[in-house]
Amino acid sequence: MRLSPLSSAVLSGVTVGSLMLMAPAVSSSVATATGTTAGSTATDDCPVREYAMGLRYQQSAHAAAAQQQGWTLAEARLRKEVADHRRGEEDLAIVTDLDETVLDNSPLLARDLEACHTYTSWDTWSDWELEGEPTLTPGAARFFRYADRHGVAIYYVSDRFAENKVATMATLRELGLPQVSPEQVLLYGTSKEERRAVAEEDHEVVLLLGDSLPDFHDDFDGASAQEQEVLVAEHAGHFGRDWIMFPNATYGTWRKAPLEAWEQPLIQP
Repeated sequence: MRLSPLSSAVLSGVTVGSLMLMAPAVSSSVATATGTTAGSTATDDCPVREYAMGLRYQQSAHAAAAQQQGWTLAEARLRKEVADHRRGEEDLAIVTDLDETVLDNSPLLARDLEACHTYTSWDTWSDWELEGEPTLTPGAARFFRYADRHGVAIYYVSDRFAENKVATMATLRELGLPQVSPEQVLLYGTSKEERRAVAEEDHEVVLLLGDSLPDFHDDFDGASAQEQEVLVAEHAGHFGRDWIMFPNATYGTWRKAPLEAWEQPLIQP
């Protein structure tokens, strides 16, 4: 499905993360949105109730463990590339998505869910980019410190809004991320493939990191769920090697994919 520019601006780059378990305030927010808290403004007709389970996962220790695992694997792969790199060869670089890969934006989603607002309309995202306080996914800080310390160029390729670039760069610096410059923070405008090519002009890109399939190859952008399944099989050799995928159960092009059910009718005892 071809997305509108606004939806694409977030869906293809806002891939995943949670630094902490669900705080009590956020827990009550999700409970409110699912109609389980007294005085809730949400009802059984709340259209965003279906997102609660994915958001609970995203703010869980399970997601945190998967994110930590992803960054540990990424660092191990990068260590090998650094060790194998020889003087005179092209300098190394990595390309990473931001949202739900490096940054955890789940408090925004929980807030919208509490108000029974469909956060996948992305109309509240710009305000979050300007005023919000995302956190780093677990393991991200150590990985980027390692990359920077070993002279690996870091390109942050995200579909955050270009008009909010100053605010996004300020957020990245506040979180202690290195190499935050206008030349290396590439936001929505051209395709992600074109922005990844910027990193390839003077570097050997040895790692791509993201939470959404278009973070890795242009073939995934606009592909149907069935087409993406075929493409994942075709590119299987990249995952866990030079492509590191992070979990994001809260949004993505997959959310409208049809479910495959067992044909046997349900019979309850």
